[in-house]
Amino acid sequence: MPLSSPSRVGWTLADWRAAYRSGQLKLNDVYDASPSADSDTAWIARIDATRLQTQLEQLEHRLAAVGGDISRLPLYGIPFAAKDNIDAAGWPTTAACPAFGYTADEDATTVRRLREAGAILIGKTNLDQFATGLVGTRSPYGVVSNAFRSEYISGGSSAGSASVVARGLVPFSLGSDTAGSGRVPAAFNNIVGLKPTRGWLSTSGVVPACRTLDCVSVFALTVEDADEIATIAGGYDASDPYSRSFPKTTPKMMPLRLAVPDSLEFFGDTQAQQTFNQAVEAWRALGAEIAPIDFAPFAQLAALLYEGPWVAERYTVAESLMERDPAALHPVIRSILSTATRFNAVDAFHDEYRRAALARRINETLEGFTALLVPTTPTIYTISEVLDDPVRLNSRLGTYTNFTNLADLSALALPARFRNDGLPSGITLIAPAWQDRTLAELGKRWQQHMSLPLGATGRALSAVAKETKPSIPATTVRLAVVGAHLTGMPLNHQLTSRDAVFVERCRTAASYQLYALANTTPPKPGLVRAMTGAPIEVELWDVPLDRFGSFVAEIPAPLGIGSLELDDGRIVKGFICEPIGLQCARDITSFGGWRAYLASLK
Repeated sequence: MPLSSPSRVGWTLADWRAAYRSGQLKLNDVYDASPSADSDTAWIARIDATRLQTQLEQLEHRLAAVGGDISRLPLYGIPFAAKDNIDAAGWPTTAACPAFGYTADEDATTVRRLREAGAILIGKTNLDQFATGLVGTRSPYGVVSNAFRSEYISGGSSAGSASVVARGLVPFSLGSDTAGSGRVPAAFNNIVGLKPTRGWLSTSGVVPACRTLDCVSVFALTVEDADEIATIAGGYDASDPYSRSFPKTTPKMMPLRLAVPDSLEFFGDTQAQQTFNQAVEAWRALGAEIAPIDFAPFAQLAALLYEGPWVAERYTVAESLMERDPAALHPVIRSILSTATRFNAVDAFHDEYRRAALARRINETLEGFTALLVPTTPTIYTISEVLDDPVRLNSRLGTYTNFTNLADLSALALPARFRNDGLPSGITLIAPAWQDRTLAELGKRWQQHMSLPLGATGRALSAVAKETKPSIPATTVRLAVVGAHLTGMPLNHQLTSRDAVFVERCRTAASYQLYALANTTPPKPGLVRAMTGAPIEVELWDVPLDRFGSFVAEIPAPLGIGSLELDDGRIVKGFICEPIGLQCARDITSFGGWRAYLASLK
């Protein structure tokens, strides 16, 4: 294992940050890049001395660029893993097929953004070959077993990514999710699986399963960590033709009202049925109204994924290998992909029309609900059961997952109560596209209410380090700056010349819109509070009280100082813009901040 001390097993982002900031940890003391002697099938490739040294040098340069302040790198020194269908520069990408493998020249966009925030990649993880499967048994690199009982499956296809998080080897990992690959293994290993709205996290640099449906997913021990990682890794990416900007209208639906299927299938697994019924009652205890809905269109859409022409889309990835050397593929994967040839272009259009009709019906059904509540899976199987019946049992596991991306929905898989046999169970909250923030807030409430152990670490949620925000000295005004006054920007000297002190980089509440103002020198943004919006990156500075007035006097119209709400509920002073200043301004809310917008211009 690349982490040198078992005392760090099960640490969350908050634990890692607290250790670095207190001086308990020094970066060079954390990692042991020596080869491991064990045969952990969750990994396909692990960090070595060369890759470690490269990342440490890059991190040193990034830290120097922010003045040595590790708080400016939110993931400073924090380890993570990535599914081995996601590129990382200098690492092999195999998609669990050695004959397909290559060494990546560049990071996938998500990996790059995490590294830029200070994270350190320590390994590439095992998966069902070409991300085709929900079981974790379809890999020449070995079967990944359940983190609780080794005779049971881990779930897939992101089997390794879920396993290393569940065992506390990393606080988070990247997976992918086309049919449930970011949710099924989360349920089977008692962790959180965030399946974002398609297009929020770029798939640039990801080996496709179904390119039109694929999502990069996030595994973590807590909802808070999964949400933060998605926020850091997400955002519009011009290199991904399926990337989408976060829209300005994503209202939260209140009061809490959850839909549940009017008919539920557990394939005879009474323990799975019992734990889901307990979850429904737990949501009632949290104040949720529960109402049944017609699940038929969801089931019909789920069936299209493997019974329709999307199998042909999977075939496009391995087409040349299938024609050149079919024996190089896992036998189950080869048999699935071989069915692609029975579909033609006419079939594709017919089924696309069917998909669109069902997706509309599903979204109409969910109107008026905060989310759909389903079991993440209807049951769980042993490894031997899946090996004996690989296709039929795998198909059952997608009962409550396969339809999600086809209907353009967001989803969050959460741990639920343990079964009587000691295995984990899971639930999933599913909502329309771009309701990811709503799902995260619900997930945090759920996790606090259930207070389950974190993954398979045995660690309690209450043991997680609590992050505290710096207090505001009585002799200063805490000011949020959003544009030309940011660190390194043209007007930052107006703060530093008054002995203002940088506090932290954070975000506003999700009710702000950002505009690039016209005809301003130097270029400036305007921040406006609205009914809908998005979190906008800001910097907090403590300005000496006796110099604040002179600072405000330098602010030109249409800008001014008002009260801003941050995403953690704090209220601080900050830059605001008069409505008249928005004439001819460009809405840049989707970039999430002034720096990201300026970078896009280059």
